[in-house]
Amino acid sequence: MQEFEMKRTVKQAGKRVALGFVVLAAVFILLIMNPFVKIGAGERGVLLNFGAVQQDVLGEGLHLRIPIMQTIVKMDVKIQKSETRSEAASKDLQDIKSVIALNYHIIPDKANWVYQNIGVEFKERIIDPSVQEAVKAVTAKYTAVQLIGEREAVSTAIKESLSEKLTGYNLFVDGFSVIDFSFSKKFTDAIESKQEAEQFALRAQRDLERIRIEAEQKVAQAKAEAESLRLQKAQITPALIELRKIEAMREAIAKWNGTVPNVLLSGGGATPLLSLDGLMKK
Repeated sequence: MQEFEMKRTVKQAGKRVALGFVVLAAVFILLIMNPFVKIGAGERGVLLNFGAVQQDVLGEGLHLRIPIMQTIVKMDVKIQKSETRSEAASKDLQDIKSVIALNYHIIPDKANWVYQNIGVEFKERIIDPSVQEAVKAVTAKYTAVQLIGEREAVSTAIKESLSEKLTGYNLFVDGFSVIDFSFSKKFTDAIESKQEAEQFALRAQRDLERIRIEAEQKVAQAKAEAESLRLQKAQITPALIELRKIEAMREAIAKWNGTVPNVLLSGGGATPLLSLDGLMKK
């Protein structure tokens, strides 16, 4: 009896050990097969069945896949930045160099299409060539001078053209800016010379205007002075002159100290210089 109990105990222990090995093996297989996939924030999962892209796009969170059969490729759908150097020509055949900064992102629901048709290296395959094409197409419509004076309109036109092109690849343009926009040294020197000439002409015009205004002021002042003299002359009448004489005599009498100047005569005598009687009679 005791021997039977011992055999049963050993048999149960063997089963538990075997069960433990099975569990461990199952856990080990699960770890190796990795049936769970986590899609992080700003990502989408492209589901592949034996390498074939499926229509379903996996959103953020934890997803279960069938090991060996299914593979999930993570695609970044957050806004990304790209800088592209471009060379083009204006309408008047001036060489133009520019650096274009672009913010874009993959349209989340179309991540599987982007992966299937473009792959993950879409900047080199799609972004850069599209930027080059858009810049060349737009700048060819403007002269170099127009590109300088209408830069905002040119930037808007390039952005619209680029957005239209990239939308066809399920890439959305979030922002666009022209970081650098330069011309050949010969053209730049010509523009600087033209600006200097315009500034010189403007200064000369201002000087001529100042001289003209000063001359007009002098003429106006001379006319005013002449008019003043004319008015003063018009006011001088014989009666006014006689009045001024009488006023001058009265002032002289008022200041007289009572001594009459004398004039020596040849006979040695003296006679008054002024006749007081004659003066008073006046």
